[in-house]
Amino acid sequence: MATETIGALGLGLLLVLMVLRVPVALTMLIVGVVGFAQVIDWGAAISMLKSVPVEVLTNYSFSAIPMFILMGVLAAHSGMAGKLFESTRVICGGWKGGLAIAAVGSCGIFSSISGSSLATASTMTRVALPEMERYGYDRGLATGALAAGGTLGIMIPPSIALLIYAILTEQSVGDMFMAGLVPGLMGMAMYALTVMVMVRLKPGLVAAGESTSWKEKFASLVGLVPFLVVFLIIILGIYFGAFTPTEGASVGAFATLLYALIKGLRARELWQAVQETLALSTVVFFMLVGAETLGYFISVSRIAFSISDLLYTMDLSPMVVVLCILLLYFVLGMFMDAIAMLVITVPVVFPIIQSLGIDPVWFGIITVLTVELGLITPPVGMNVFVIKAMAPHVGLGEIFKGVTPFIVSDFLRLALLILFPVLTTLFLL
Repeated sequence: MATETIGALGLGLLLVLMVLRVPVALTMLIVGVVGFAQVIDWGAAISMLKSVPVEVLTNYSFSAIPMFILMGVLAAHSGMAGKLFESTRVICGGWKGGLAIAAVGSCGIFSSISGSSLATASTMTRVALPEMERYGYDRGLATGALAAGGTLGIMIPPSIALLIYAILTEQSVGDMFMAGLVPGLMGMAMYALTVMVMVRLKPGLVAAGESTSWKEKFASLVGLVPFLVVFLIIILGIYFGAFTPTEGASVGAFATLLYALIKGLRARELWQAVQETLALSTVVFFMLVGAETLGYFISVSRIAFSISDLLYTMDLSPMVVVLCILLLYFVLGMFMDAIAMLVITVPVVFPIIQSLGIDPVWFGIITVLTVELGLITPPVGMNVFVIKAMAPHVGLGEIFKGVTPFIVSDFLRLALLILFPVLTTLFLL
């Protein structure tokens, strides 16, 4: 049997196992080992199974992942999130839809040290949703804003998704972080604008909030300082070469820990934060081991190169190929977790992107944005289900209905990034 045929059968088996709800990491591991054995032999497959976990777990670049996770967990456990929302609430005081805009802004700022969309969505829902409900906000608008705002965690640096993409494709982590800055800020601004448009079209969605004076607004900026300090330490340190992205993750985690201890973080809460970090990191590393194994199989089967040759013979323009890949990501995003989607598909599509001469950094940003869309798109929409778990009294239909205008906003942002690639390369190192 031809190696390309084995590769195609392997990818088909991958989809079947996922439909059967086999854990994604285990699915990639099974297909990778069995497929590699069919192409080479079982001895080589067993040797690969012995070496790949060691390679992944001892990879220095991957050590940044638990550090970024720890930052977000410490920020949640130390009360930083509550102070953040209170500050943004005061800043937006008196605005029509101000609480929803404050929720979006809080999600964007919190994600700057969280790096995770799900962590951002769950933390800010716990803090902001009760307040919006107390002021009579439409539950669809409130939860939709939080679901959409949570997706900013996958784009605004430091982002775990951008870090994983950079490592899988051997791109500069610093370049990926800087490239994600403008698209992330665009997301914050466009989500806030979406809230304003919705409130203008349907004033009954929100009730009037409390007005705040300019003095109160300026005073509330203090609550943003911890996030700004940690964010600037990481981004400026990487940008000016003071430390590598991996070292920056450690510095950021230490700064967040120091702030949490100063604010009275107890030993029990610290232990809970460590346990939560270990649990989340284990899931991510298991996926990376599976992805690495699958990547070896895809490489020896040459399926990616066969797809690339097929596209070449079809004489499609590079932009058409990119749009087809993005469509694939959008469809997969309706059913799969964002990180799982990246680690499964990037080894397949990246050789195609390279063969077409497409900028890998720009492609990475629009890919992550498309993956981000999947977090709020039915039928799965991981962020929607996270918010449903945090607010069981709100129906899934209400949340999906509320998040729909933000999906439209994301499509517009994606179109802008495709039409104007300079938006992603503005601050590259």
